Amino acid sequence: MRLLGTHMSIAGGVDQAIERGKSIGCTAIQIFVKSNRQWYSKPLASDEIERFLKLQKETRMFVFAHASYLINLAAESEAAREKSIKSMLEEFEKSEALKLPFTVLHPGASPDESEGIKRVAKSIDSLFKSSKGYKVKLLLENTAGQGSALGYKFEHFAKWLDLVEDPKRLGICFDTCHGYAAGYDLKSDAGYKKTWEEFDKVIGLNKLMAFHLNDSKKGLGSHIDRHEHIGKGTLGKEPFRHLLNDKRFKDLPMALETPKDPEMKLDIMNLKTLKTLIH
Repeated sequence: MRLLGTHMSIAGGVDQAIERGKSIGCTAIQIFVKSNRQWYSKPLASDEIERFLKLQKETRMFVFAHASYLINLAAESEAAREKSIKSMLEEFEKSEALKLPFTVLHPGASPDESEGIKRVAKSIDSLFKSSKGYKVKLLLENTAGQGSALGYKFEHFAKWLDLVEDPKRLGICFDTCHGYAAGYDLKSDAGYKKTWEEFDKVIGLNKLMAFHLNDSKKGLGSHIDRHEHIGKGTLGKEPFRHLLNDKRFKDLPMALETPKDPEMKLDIMNLKTLKTLIH
């Protein structure tokens, strides 16, 4: 079964995200376990966790989390970095309570790339030590390289996997819009082949654990992070046809992060487009 879906709102409770996903034919969903614009939040209620676990078991929905956009593990300020680690630990605690396999995180931003990469690794070590025994993994997401964002090169991830003390708990979530904007040519057949050969050589395909499927408003190597509906951007439909039919990725969850509307009509449209591409 192809694990395909979108990012779902947790309004009304985390279990409601599963209901919403199921209603539009998702087999996988991504959620925020708390507000993505807040550093901290109150713990999840035990009955909410129970409802979620029961529904997840009944529907067999694959659910994973995305961490708050505020978190910056590469922050130059030690106070800001500690705040980010503390906030990320709360994300982990909630994800662990919900028995989610992993939480996706943007690696962080730093004007000094080399030092920023080292700070991310140290922050992850601190996070893993504080969550020793947890099963939830951390997936670092590739970025478009906008501003001082880290994670736009495969080499950054290779470095983190090398520096982190417990790399078994670390994986990668690949965003198609970010990858293309960063300069990885997913559009041409030759570029698609080369991108994954390079990923495997530099990082290892065994570390790839999830996808964000997004078309891009901007072009190859633009370093501008602007998501677009599938087939409506500069990537077009073909890269998604390749991904959806690539046997190497058949068991990996793929979630949309395309523009949304309250009635989920746009999600339905994008899912429909993706499903027509599966052979």
